[in-house]
Amino acid sequence: MTDDRKATVPVWTLATGDVRVPAVTGDEPMTAERLAELRGVLAALADQPIATLEAHPLPDKLDRGRGISLDAASPLAQHLSQLITQSARGSATAATATGGGEALYRMVIPAKVAAQLGQGTVRSMMAKGAKGEIYGSFVNSAGKIVANAKFEQVGTVAAAGAAGGAGATAGVALAGSAALTVAAPLVLMAVAVGMSAHADQKRQRAIERITELLEQLHEDRLVDERRQLEGCRFAIDKATAILLDEGKLGVSLGLDSAAHAIGTALIDAEGRLRGWQSALDNLPEDAAVEIAALAKSFPGIDEDGGTFRTHLELASLAIALQRRVVTLQAVEHAQSDPGNLFENFTRALKRDQKRLDELESGIAGVLVRLSALELARPNGLRPVFTPGEVDRLMRAAHRIRRLGDGVTVDGRTTDVAIEIARDTDGSVVVFPALSVVA
Repeated sequence: MTDDRKATVPVWTLATGDVRVPAVTGDEPMTAERLAELRGVLAALADQPIATLEAHPLPDKLDRGRGISLDAASPLAQHLSQLITQSARGSATAATATGGGEALYRMVIPAKVAAQLGQGTVRSMMAKGAKGEIYGSFVNSAGKIVANAKFEQVGTVAAAGAAGGAGATAGVALAGSAALTVAAPLVLMAVAVGMSAHADQKRQRAIERITELLEQLHEDRLVDERRQLEGCRFAIDKATAILLDEGKLGVSLGLDSAAHAIGTALIDAEGRLRGWQSALDNLPEDAAVEIAALAKSFPGIDEDGGTFRTHLELASLAIALQRRVVTLQAVEHAQSDPGNLFENFTRALKRDQKRLDELESGIAGVLVRLSALELARPNGLRPVFTPGEVDRLMRAAHRIRRLGDGVTVDGRTTDVAIEIARDTDGSVVVFPALSVVA
């Protein structure tokens, strides 16, 4: 989608179960606003998860390094190719949009369905601004659709029982409809890869910040924590590749060892969180706090780096890695029962995400409470501060207030968009999932 083009864009309705999709679209092309309303109606009326898929021209400039690449033989790429081929036979709009092979596909999961995928995962997908956190050309800095394109529905695709499993291919669908085998595995794979890419993007940011902080601290113990966590990435990357090719995970991958290291880091993060919460609870109510007293429980809080901020980033890294592991476990669980594909995925994901959501929310609550504290002048015999002491107090107050910037304690669930760039050879790149603000 671009700012200036006013072309008609094909849009598919994708059901993840063998359900009747309400006929609420009409025959005329839709605006972007009408399409957003349609997703909400479908989510409310259908008893199975409903997604929409749009096909847009591939932008000239696209940073593919931020996504996960899959070759043309991968299940996701094959399911997408099947959908394109089948739709082009019966729709001139679809044939025109997909005829060149290259396109940028945008799958949108409605808020009602996205809520099933874990509160923290969805809440943390908001676009932040100019540092590569917005991808493609579909949304502006607020995450809002900016195009003038019209949307024409070209097909409704549903999964049909066991034939709609992760390994289903065209030609084995029930009732003689090859299209029925596409939606469930396509939605599952797109959501899984988009969430995994998003978590890995957060991992990369956390590693960059931790490295910078540790260069100032020279703290060997924290360096070891970072190395153990970052070393888990290789096992997770291999497991991701195998599962996305519908393979089986084995002990030789080292995923069990990686999960143990991540679990240990999460226990450390939960212990630190309890200590922070206790320290805040013990502060006198409605009274200013001295920096020295605050720094005993939050070491380095008044500095640019400091142990406290490093502990925050280590927790963020552990959460990001664990979200990738949880997604892998949910995919494996879903693929083990092809007849109950998306339901298994969402159920496993929601259950295992709860602990991470609570940890993330707890840390966010600590940061908000810290940012609201009033700092007191140091106690001493001298009645007047030196200019250096005044500057230190002002800098510390500013740094502590900024701890609450961008923190969302209980954000509303929004639609989630996953963009997939498809090349002429059928290979795809799936970009990090992004929350869509209406």
